[in-house]
Amino acid sequence: MVRHASKAVRPVASTTAGAAAGAWSPGNCGREPAAPAVDTSTIERYNASVDQVTAYEKAARSYNACVSKEATAEQTSISNNARSRIDSIQSVSAGVQKRIAANFTSLTGALRDAGAKLQGKPGKK
Repeated sequence: MVRHASKAVRPVASTTAGAAAGAWSPGNCGREPAAPAVDTSTIERYNASVDQVTAYEKAARSYNACVSKEATAEQTSISNNARSRIDSIQSVSAGVQKRIAANFTSLTGALRDAGAKLQGKPGKK
């Protein structure tokens, strides 16, 4: 009797930890399970292959979930760090802009007042 997989084997997003992301690799997920070879030479070997594929599917999904969880945590950490650095840079930049704007306002006022004062003095134009 030929057994059939209880459900269709659905693909998992293809990522080999570390390869897709350069040097990054998950630290707590263990090794990526190896896909089994399918042997269809006899009914017995075919049935054994169905069992191996089913076991692989379970292990691969578990591994993928672990990798995804670790990747999300790492990405969140990087994003939070970047956001903090961006906020710090933005704060300094905004401070510079405010000081320059205040200087322009002060200088414009000083020139305006001096010009008005000098306009009122005889012989100065």
